[in-house]
Amino acid sequence: MTPEPPAPTAAVTVVGLGADGWAGLPDASRTALRDAEVLIGGPRQLDLLPPECTGQRVAWPSPLRPAVPGLLAAHADRRIAVLASGDPMFYGIGRALAEETGALRVLPHPSSVSYAAARLGWPLEDVEVVTLVGRPAARLAAALHDNRRLLVLSADAGTPGEVAALLRDRGFGPSRMRVLEQLGGDRERVTAESTADDWPAERPPGDPLNIVAVECRHAPDALRLGAVPGLPDEAYEHDGQLTKRHVRAATLGVLAPAPGELLWDIGGGSGSIAVEWMRTHPSCRAVTVERDPARAARISRNADRLGVPQLRVVTGAAPAVLAELPPPDAVFVGGGLTAPGLLDACWEALPGGGRLVANTVTLESEALLADAHRRHGGELVRLAVAHAVPVGGFTGWRQAMPVTQWAVRKTPDTSSGHSSGHSSGPSSGADR
Repeated sequence: MTPEPPAPTAAVTVVGLGADGWAGLPDASRTALRDAEVLIGGPRQLDLLPPECTGQRVAWPSPLRPAVPGLLAAHADRRIAVLASGDPMFYGIGRALAEETGALRVLPHPSSVSYAAARLGWPLEDVEVVTLVGRPAARLAAALHDNRRLLVLSADAGTPGEVAALLRDRGFGPSRMRVLEQLGGDRERVTAESTADDWPAERPPGDPLNIVAVECRHAPDALRLGAVPGLPDEAYEHDGQLTKRHVRAATLGVLAPAPGELLWDIGGGSGSIAVEWMRTHPSCRAVTVERDPARAARISRNADRLGVPQLRVVTGAAPAVLAELPPPDAVFVGGGLTAPGLLDACWEALPGGGRLVANTVTLESEALLADAHRRHGGELVRLAVAHAVPVGGFTGWRQAMPVTQWAVRKTPDTSSGHSSGHSSGPSSGADR
């Protein structure tokens, strides 16, 4: 006897709620909540529902994300409605639910960002949104540029004070700040404008449901950091092991970071390549490998200061630690080239289309790069930078040590589906 197929999984409906609760919901959202057999949400959200929503109320446990599959599975045969703040697909629970189930119905509410832009008269397309919910405040540093407008999603009532402190520390003390609380609700409030410099350290905390509006203003004497690779060398704490500014910019140019890609930075030194790779786009990721514990700690401090605290720092020697890392989209080798098997291990780890760039200033390592170029192709160049310096009463050129750079892109073997040894340089027609 053929067994009957299992009953289809009930669709999950995600309903966005505002600070105005039930009163602010359209009819479709109210109907979905009345019809649900299970109502999942935070305690604050569940408390906003009236008695006519008779479904079983289940509060999210902490931590939330790991609990999603189990809760959905436990109630798979029932009609589920999940409560979310504002737009569930904008830094909300909608993403996690979409990853777990294909039967997802989303009924959004205006987000706090939409409300904030409306209250401030800021066109949303000209605003950068940074979330600090479950994330370190240091992430904000990467978004700080003169005259930019930011909307910062707060973790709690203490976030505005953290934002003000970070702005002062990063040279943006003159920035203008406002806090918008309980947007869309009866207790909505927008604070008077203040600068980060004038933000009182002992300011009483406001409502935990808030968003911070920042109009960035750069202090005149603060170091200016641009939006492209090649930050000033002074932006980094280092002990001399630093890929200098002009070579760094050229190196990132051939590494060619794209959104969502992962970089291995081998021999991290001060972490400048990994830091600036991640600063090109919020979704770019990097792992830096550094065998010296003091330098590894310094890399973490640089990443925090420059707005990419999510940079993963692995303390250990390559190639031994490489097997533990997720597959890269690109690899940069800035140190340790003479370690036996390092270049081969990096090459083998690259998928088809991946890029490898290696820099050196020594003859021994240069010989290794010449051999790799012979075997795999790519482009071998020498980068030379000279700086004008005083020579008595005149000015002359002081030459920095030239850097030999090998850059290569690994092309896939379309006949077998595996990566081949044939490669083309970053400036060739085969590069993407």
